[in-house]
Amino acid sequence: MSVIPDNRSGTQVPAADQTLRILRYLAGRPASVAASAIARELALPRSTVHHLLNTLAAHGFVLHLREERRWALGIAASELAGGFARQQPLARLGRPLVAALADRLGQSTHLAVLSGSDVVYIVEERAPRRPALVSDVGVRLPAHLTATGRAMLAALPREQVRALYPNAGVFSTRTGRGPSTPRALRELLRSIRAAGFASEDSEVTEGMRSVGVAVQDASGWPLAAVAVTWASDTGPAESDAASAVIQTAADLQRRLRH
Repeated sequence: MSVIPDNRSGTQVPAADQTLRILRYLAGRPASVAASAIARELALPRSTVHHLLNTLAAHGFVLHLREERRWALGIAASELAGGFARQQPLARLGRPLVAALADRLGQSTHLAVLSGSDVVYIVEERAPRRPALVSDVGVRLPAHLTATGRAMLAALPREQVRALYPNAGVFSTRTGRGPSTPRALRELLRSIRAAGFASEDSEVTEGMRSVGVAVQDASGWPLAAVAVTWASDTGPAESDAASAVIQTAADLQRRLRH
């Protein structure tokens, strides 16, 4: 394997530089990585890598999968991504696309980011003469109940999902529906990956349903998700809504990557 060179000159704080290189390396991996591989790829002493990984784990930026003896990004790293998204670039690029989606379907649409086990809405386009929704810019909702949250959870590494939902005690509910155990969530996310989109029906609000699709960066990490919500007894067919949301998510993904 090729070594990732450290060609930065004038580094004033070597430990900080090494820490950021480790985080960047982990962010680019499709799965968890052994510490020995990190040390080899970054040309760092193993003792240094172990020390920095343990420090990062203590602050939640990396996750140690003890049984596998491997490391992955932690929840705090996801919070950083969500914080960046909320500081305008993603919202600015996504707003016109989400608005166009609302016009196309005649229903309310949203753009949300993942923040721990919640979603935070950063763009909300309300269609005229449609029911009021609980979602709005800045509102947080449980990710496992929402279409946007499910779409992003399905794109996360399985280790991350296990860390977010370790047991049945962490599952909340709004209407008595939705997954209530890690196993139920795993099965739900598996079906979402197969379908290519997430959905929910009366799990956030009685009588309302949604379809959501993740927006991913070049490494496959879910930066955000686009969704549409409509009254269950009216509105588009789920397949038509999913097709439109998939297209909007793909358009936003292309804009972000360029």
